[in-house]
Formats: sequence, structure tokens, C-alpha cells
Amino acid sequence: MSADRRPRVVISMGDPGGIGPEVVVKALCDAGLRARARVRVLGPAWAMSAAARRGGLKEFWSVVPAGVRGADADDGVVVVDSGEVGPFEAKATARGGAISFRAVEEAIRLARLPADDDDRADAIVTAPISKEAWALAGHREFPGHTERLAARFGRGGAGESAPGVAMMFHAPGVREGAPTLNVVLVTAHVPLARVRESITMGRVLEVIRLGAEAMQRLGVREPRLAVCGLNPHAGEAGLLGDDEERVIGPAVEAACELGLDVRGPFPGDTIFGQALKGRFDLVVAMYHDQGLIPVKLLAFDRAVNVTIGLKGIGGAPAVRTSPDHGTAYDIAGADRADPGSMHAALALAIRMASRG
Repeated sequence: MSADRRPRVVISMGDPGGIGPEVVVKALCDAGLRARARVRVLGPAWAMSAAARRGGLKEFWSVVPAGVRGADADDGVVVVDSGEVGPFEAKATARGGAISFRAVEEAIRLARLPADDDDRADAIVTAPISKEAWALAGHREFPGHTERLAARFGRGGAGESAPGVAMMFHAPGVREGAPTLNVVLVTAHVPLARVRESITMGRVLEVIRLGAEAMQRLGVREPRLAVCGLNPHAGEAGLLGDDEERVIGPAVEAACELGLDVRGPFPGDTIFGQALKGRFDLVVAMYHDQGLIPVKLLAFDRAVNVTIGLKGIGGAPAVRTSPDHGTAYDIAGADRADPGSMHAALALAIRMASRG
């Protein structure tokens, strides 16, 4: 095995027609960040070079063709070139979808290698993809990264609420020392009309447990969790809905019986403020916008998406993070993309992978 004990992080470049290549280049310009890990970027080297030229940046990486084993460099960054040459259209295309899908597949393959394999990835960071482009490329069954990761890591099928997997968001405060908001979702990429039927006692309990484990991995020894209700005012004692009394409340009680510090269900319009005051380490939200609106309001360019519950070979936790924004085709190629969220995703992946 390699004597270099820094974690190996693989970055899938995302849709080459979006801002993925640009934010990857800009984030990795931080020499201090890239010195903490062995980094491989998967995708077209052409797109990385083009992004650097547009920003007037000097290339700091080496390039190897796809399929090369042991592709690490002393300075920490290698681009594993998939071979495609641009320019790439700044819109959802079958070509862009196929390129980004293959990069994710290779990242997953590396993360699923045995722990003693020198090519094994300790963490995956995914740059933005287009769900429409994946569909155009023939991968309509996977609405996004989370669903594909869940299927490939053997945690369920293509459905959003795959057993054992959940989406968590880490939103740092605006200033150093400002409160951080952590949110985990019971449901994510499902239509709002189907959210209620997707919320079961078993699923809520599972997400509570996964969230507590993830916070411990982030260094919070005894995390305090708050659980949102689904209905306005958390159901108002059944007057505005019975999901809290029928499903969510019993899941909270079951989690407490497991020894977890969990409270709720709380009204979704007030609990995030309580978390920002430091009373809770993690908020369990019932659906996508309930959790993502406060996250993006607080830290749109700094928040990180973390897939929790993934298990690699031998059952070891597999780390996956990503920025919380999309492909931003409207500004792709204009050197206007903010790399803050990608930088935060890389930093968090390195932190989590370094904890083992």
C-alpha cells in the first residue's frame, strides 16, 4: 500500500457544458486544500484546461489517460482524462449526460474497491450534473446522484427513498464562528403530491439514525436532533393533519428508546431558528423544500450536500459530498461561477475521510 496516508478524493467533473469544470479548477486553486488530499478529477481534461484559460489560471495538475492505475501526483492533483474534446454546449445534451454519467460510474467503482487497494477512493465529490441530460443519455431511471449512488452501493433500487441512504446538507455560517445549520431529508426528489405516502415510521426512524451517525462522523459526540412535522403547526394536535401523531411522533419515541437525543415533531416554520441558536445540531426535515429553503437562504454559495448511509466493501462508510447548486448553464463559460460551495464540499469530504 502507498506510504502517503492522505485520503484519496475523486471528483467527477459533472456536465462539461455546465460550471462544473470551472468550480473544480477554482476550488483546487487553494494549495492548502489540495495539499491535504490526493485528488483525482474524472472527466475531459479539455474542459479543465478551458476553464483555467478563461480565468487566467495556471494549470496545476497532471493528466493521465483513463484506465491508468496508481494515478497520483506529488502535488496531489491528477486529471484522469476521459478523452472528449470540446467545445461543449451550455445546455442539457445527451453527450453531456453520457460524459457526466460515466464519470460518476468511475468514481463509484473506485470508492467500492477493497480498503487495501491502492486505487481505492476514500471520498467522492460530485460536480453538478443535469437530470435532463442524464435522461437524454438514457439514464432516466435515476433522478440524480443520490439515487444512482444508492443503487450502485447496493442500498436499494433507483427510487429516491432507497433503504439506508439519505441526503444531508451542511450549511456553514456567514462568518467564522457563526452558527452552522445541518439538515437531513426524509424524502427528497419526489413530487410534493407523493411526499405524504413516502413518510413512514420506519423511514423517519432510519433517517434519524443515519443523521445521528453522520453528525458523530463530523465530530459531534452526542448530537442533538430536532424532527420537523409535515403539516402546518406540526398538525396542531390533529386539527391540521394526523401525520405527526400517527407516524412522526412514534418514530421520535422509537429513536429515544435507542438512546438518541431526539425531540419533536416541531413546526417547520420555527425549528430552524432554534437550531441556529445552537439548541440542536441537526434538523430532520420531511421533504425537499422544507429543508432546502433555510439551507440555501443561509449559505447558498457555501452549503454542501452529503449522501449519508453509503457503505463500501466490508461495510466501511463511504463519503460523498457535492456543492448545493446545479449546472448553471446560463453562466457557463463566462468565468462567473462562485466556487465557494465546491470548495466547502471538498473540505468536508477530506475532513470526513480523514476521520476514517
